[in-house]
Amino acid sequence: MTTVVALGGNALIRPGDRGTAAEQAARLRESASSLEPLLGNGRIVITHGNGPQVGNELLRQERAADEVPPLPLYLAVAQTQAEIGALIESELGPVVRRPVACLLTHVVVAEDDPAFARPTKPVGPFYDSERAKALERERGWILVEEQGRGWRRAVPSPAPLEVIELEQVRTLLDGGTLPVACGGGGIPVVRRNGRFHGVDAVIDKDRASALLAAGLGADRLVILTDVAAVKRDFGKPGEAEVRELSVAEAEELLPELAEGSMRPKVEAAVAMARAGGEAIITALDRVEDALAGRAGTRVVSM
Repeated sequence: MTTVVALGGNALIRPGDRGTAAEQAARLRESASSLEPLLGNGRIVITHGNGPQVGNELLRQERAADEVPPLPLYLAVAQTQAEIGALIESELGPVVRRPVACLLTHVVVAEDDPAFARPTKPVGPFYDSERAKALERERGWILVEEQGRGWRRAVPSPAPLEVIELEQVRTLLDGGTLPVACGGGGIPVVRRNGRFHGVDAVIDKDRASALLAAGLGADRLVILTDVAAVKRDFGKPGEAEVRELSVAEAEELLPELAEGSMRPKVEAAVAMARAGGEAIITALDRVEDALAGRAGTRVVSM
């Protein structure tokens, strides 16, 4: 069985953390035991988000701009791919008892994707409403609210169309290596005159993970986040976890899900189910229960 495991940001940075390298390594170490039911058997690919890390990198670039020239956003994505990949190699290698290799991964997007005119992808730290308004006014940022958590900067998030290094990922898998790929959704590029050019965006890592899983012919996509399952009527008196969804049921649920949060996860799960596999959305600490059907939300093609 081939499984793509999409790690959420809470595998590396949790509320109250500053996001230091030592903290992120420690969080990954803590996560390893929760991941063991997934990592022990079969062919595994790990993908991961980079929202907090790429947001922090953008802040560093901005504050150091008087001293060194800032880099474009797509290279900040590349930097955080390597940063997080190095941590995953170091911390998960001993757990899986096989080689782990981070592969810098480029993902093609459409240059005319409407997402470039409508930023929705949250990156960086959370701000209270007063600070968010000041940042919009002073820096021209667009900020979006995540219910109960605060406001974050939003950047364009175009749809992924092609994983350029797909065959290299397959080669690593065939050789017994666990690849770490599509970090932060992949380095976003467009085709121009027969060449690839980086563009300023952050691709949703769950959508990119579903694209990668379909290209590999994977059997399963596991999306790990900070909630135990998808919920109907989230934030309302009658909210309830959903244990299983068909493709049709999942698509019917999409309009009520948060655009920068749970909606892309369910969209990715639908894409995986349509490709012939299954998808599970659950919390990092509920993996074993989700695999047994006692937690999480499973999306299938029925």
